[in-house]
Amino acid sequence: MSALSPRCVQQVGSFAELRTTPFAGPINALCWQRTLPGDYTEVVARLGRGEGILTLEEETLQQLTLSSAGREAANQMLADLKLLQDHALAPLLNIIHDCGWSPVGGLVPTDVLSFHVDSAPVEVDTWLCTYHGACSEGLRNEDATRKIDQTAIRAALLQEFGGADDAVFAEWLNDYCYDRHYAANPAAIPYPFGTFNLWRIATLWPESRVLPCIHRAPLTAPGDTPRLLLIS
Repeated sequence: MSALSPRCVQQVGSFAELRTTPFAGPINALCWQRTLPGDYTEVVARLGRGEGILTLEEETLQQLTLSSAGREAANQMLADLKLLQDHALAPLLNIIHDCGWSPVGGLVPTDVLSFHVDSAPVEVDTWLCTYHGACSEGLRNEDATRKIDQTAIRAALLQEFGGADDAVFAEWLNDYCYDRHYAANPAAIPYPFGTFNLWRIATLWPESRVLPCIHRAPLTAPGDTPRLLLIS
């Protein structure tokens, strides 16, 4: 990341800072910028071709035949998994071979390739790290508009709903996750999460004191370099 990081992002210098620094004011994303050793391209090559999104188990990584640099990369990912698990998180390490747009997107596509916020009924954050391949990207809250607040989309959704623009309609929007997806404003420039950086980003929950972090996954098509992603 550059020194021109958006004001919604605060950089920290350790895992302890990343875990304990509170979100406040405009800050809804924390980034621990890292440079990690190892050959992650070799790990991807040893895992072989595949389709969709596959979760990597510890046993799978341990059984790979790797050079010392490849083993260093695998061990680093396993160390990150354990670090998050030791702090009561439930991380997954995924290899993403392809991640395309939902074939049934409707008026408001609700897949992870659309700018969106994560939500939960209680306080919980999203943790992310890309080790290989294209990285996730974020969008400043002031550079985005909820799709359901766009006049044409809201009118079409109301017609699909078949009722009034009231609390029942709002609940319907929430049930289908339509209220969590955003459109970038014309002049908006997304910011990259980068490779190896460990992120903690704010979610939408009832008592949150900050706006949730708007983000999306990159488009990954068959034949593209697979992604290695840690997510919790």
